[in-house]
Formats: sequence, C-alpha cells, structure tokens
Amino acid sequence: MGANTGSDLTDAAAVHPAHPGRELAGRLLLFGAVWILLAGTDPLSWLVGGPAVVAATWASQRLAQRARGLSFLGLLRFLPFFIAESVRGGLDVALRVLRPRMRISPGVQTYRSRLDDRAARLFFVGVISLLPGTLSADLRGRVVHVHALDADNDLAPELERLERRVADLFAQPLATVGFPGAKR
Repeated sequence: MGANTGSDLTDAAAVHPAHPGRELAGRLLLFGAVWILLAGTDPLSWLVGGPAVVAATWASQRLAQRARGLSFLGLLRFLPFFIAESVRGGLDVALRVLRPRMRISPGVQTYRSRLDDRAARLFFVGVISLLPGTLSADLRGRVVHVHALDADNDLAPELERLERRVADLFAQPLATVGFPGAKR
C-alpha cells in the first residue's frame, strides 16, 4: 500500500468530513441566509423558502460527496467571472428585447469539450447558458450542442474561455490532443 499524497487526503476529507453534522448545519445556515437575502424576512416566505433551503442543502451535500479535487483558489477566481458573465448575459438578452432591430440569427453550434471529468463537463454545460445569447441544448459524451441567438458568431472562443475557468475550478488540466473547438 502506497503512501497518501496531499490530494488523497484532500479527497478523503471532502467525501468524509470530520464533522458531518457541523457541515450539514453550516450548509443549512448558508442557504437560509441566502434565502433571507433574496426574499427578505417575511415569515410567509418560508412556506417556499423552507423546502427550497432543505432541497438546496440536500443537493449541495450530494454534489460535495461527488466533487473531487475542487480548488478553493479556482472557486475564488470563478465567482467574479460567474457574476460578471451573469450580468453580461442578462444585459445582452435585455438589449435584444428592448432593441428589436438587434441581430438575431438563431441556430445550434457544437463544441467538443476538453474536460476529462464528467462532473466538470456537466458543470461546464450548465454554466454555458449564462454566456450572452446561449443555451446548452445537449451533451453527448464530450460533444456539447449550444443554441445561440446569433449562430453566425463563432462561440468557440467564449466556450474555450469558460472551459478554462471550469478546469481551474475543478483543478483539472484540459486535454490537448485531437480536440478542435467549435464546429457548425
């Protein structure tokens, strides 16, 4: 039996925390605080908020058990990117609604992901929709189909930039051999 490396210990701690009750309570408090920030302090909001907080806690607990090698520094770098892209995506859609003459040429583009880890790939696909004018439509193995409001614009540079951020978050190198970007 080989010696444990630091990453083995990190993975073991993520899957089997020293104090699971404290971790669960911390998640409940975190999601409860988020609910209060979003919905305010009206006690009636907890009719919806209570089940939402419990569901979010359960889902995050399940995801944390499956998460391997998430990088804390990657998370710190990803959060500002996520917020900025969310705002940029929202503004893009708002401008398209407010300016009806704005170019819309819907279509689907495909992108071959270079992420090896399935969880990272699923996260990547989920986050694609916050890029301006995009919506993840399908994932088959490594191939992602992305619906775009303006399919004449090549999405590959944006998708590659997002994929690098997700790879950083999951502390995972990107595959480099035989993976062309977007194809129409």
